[in-house]
Amino acid sequence: MNSLSKRRVALGAFFFFVGLCFASWAARIPDIQAKFDLSEGQLGTLLLFLPLGSVIGLPIAGWAVHQFGSRIVIMVGAVAYALTLPLIGLAPSTWLLVPVLILYGMLGNTMNISLNTQALNLEDQMGKSILASFHGLWSMAGFTGAGIGALMIYLGLTPAAHYAVIAGISFIIIFSAQSYIIKEKAASADGGLVLKKPDALLLRISLIAFLGMMCEGCMFDWSGVYFKKVVMADPSLIALGYVAFMGTMASGRFLTDKIAARYTKVAVIQVSGLLIFAGLTLAVVFPTVGVATFGFLLVGLGVASIIPLSYSIAGRSKLYAPSVALALVSTISFFGFLLGPPLIGFVADLFNLKTSFAMVAVSALGITVLSSFRKSVFLIPQKIKAKPNP
Repeated sequence: MNSLSKRRVALGAFFFFVGLCFASWAARIPDIQAKFDLSEGQLGTLLLFLPLGSVIGLPIAGWAVHQFGSRIVIMVGAVAYALTLPLIGLAPSTWLLVPVLILYGMLGNTMNISLNTQALNLEDQMGKSILASFHGLWSMAGFTGAGIGALMIYLGLTPAAHYAVIAGISFIIIFSAQSYIIKEKAASADGGLVLKKPDALLLRISLIAFLGMMCEGCMFDWSGVYFKKVVMADPSLIALGYVAFMGTMASGRFLTDKIAARYTKVAVIQVSGLLIFAGLTLAVVFPTVGVATFGFLLVGLGVASIIPLSYSIAGRSKLYAPSVALALVSTISFFGFLLGPPLIGFVADLFNLKTSFAMVAVSALGITVLSSFRKSVFLIPQKIKAKPNP
């Protein structure tokens, strides 16, 4: 295994570690609710503090990576992220849990920006698209974290004990892989805190990523509800749509790089928007278990490529350092993930849930339209030219 391959494995391990930590936190949310005797509304309010921390952390992360390099930010952020997880389980009150969740959100997006910056650097060194496969590892970690969470619940371990186990696994990954995370050359592009207007390229990519994240948030939060209330599936099949979506999203990310290398990133994004539209339309028009499940499979395939390819395109901005460009796109796109699910609930209250999903289906067409109109603005080469191995 050559040095670039070793770096790819090590960086993949870091993506897996971040996904494992996040999934482990999510797996014990019901236990956190029970611990503090929170109502549904109180839990919803509490959960908003993590994305709040994510939004706060995005411009800071872009600046830190540009200023100090992605390696040092990854190493400091990884240790802090692993240590913060047990603090969530140990928090004795919601007043102390709130700042921990904000910190956890900030660290999560710090890892997001720094890891993707490191991945783009490695992608350039290897001369081929590899970013989507890292996001696939993050998705695989979600399945692993959910499985470990179920085991911990079965064994009767508290969230604090569960999170301590995950922190231990995390430190093994961090210290086993850290020597292969390199310090990239200092960027000459504009740095600084990300509080500026994106250029035409980044704005277009940000809007595409925004719509992709809105669709992703819809599936994460509402797929089970849709199967229960619209499809009216048997209780044992309510999670089927979510599993179908997650399965194709994770597997699709391992295929995205090869497909994008053959057909270009723009073409893949265009087809992705059509897949999401087709999948959601099928689920709305034919709300049966079989058709809706197939529809959600298509949505997973469509969503799989949006964020990895958006990041890959943004990281090659000619006006901003990769870390700053990623933070700009992430800041805008993240609001899609944050605002999409509540918007779906609002529309469902006014009309019904089928109308909400139809709205998301139409918005997915915006992905195709935005990536089709004046394609030259993307300035994407057919192949990435490999840089000399440092």
